[in-house]
Amino acid sequence: MTKTDALTVGQLERELSQSIQSFFRKLLGHAPSKVSCHLFTNKLVVVAENSVTTAEKLLAETGKKELAQNVRRNLYESIRLKLKSLIEDISQVEVADLLGETRLDTGLTGFIVVFNGIPKVRNRYSADNFHNQAINKKVNELNGEQDI
Repeated sequence: MTKTDALTVGQLERELSQSIQSFFRKLLGHAPSKVSCHLFTNKLVVVAENSVTTAEKLLAETGKKELAQNVRRNLYESIRLKLKSLIEDISQVEVADLLGETRLDTGLTGFIVVFNGIPKVRNRYSADNFHNQAINKKVNELNGEQDI
């Protein structure tokens, strides 16, 4: 694997996104249409779009939504340790916790990864500032405030 000390934050996020998308395709036979990763110091947020499998959709559409949710929970528990290992291999940092949730109605899957340390990247400070500015801008928009 690539050493993260040679990667920028963007390169690490892209490598994680592509690897996670491939991981889903190989293990579940279904790749999300898009996987986005965003690193915040010692946390990683992962969003997978169109992540629900055809079987899960069929169950949900035929009145078996609870069964579809149970299938998804069991799938997540089955792949959790492998996903954690993949993220650790790429980031070169141990994962303290990995939280995940899938919404059958939107097809979105989200993960929050909490690292035991901070991945080594080249432009850490500028990336944190960029993400913080983006978050602050979105919060201001939601509160109806203007950017200053």
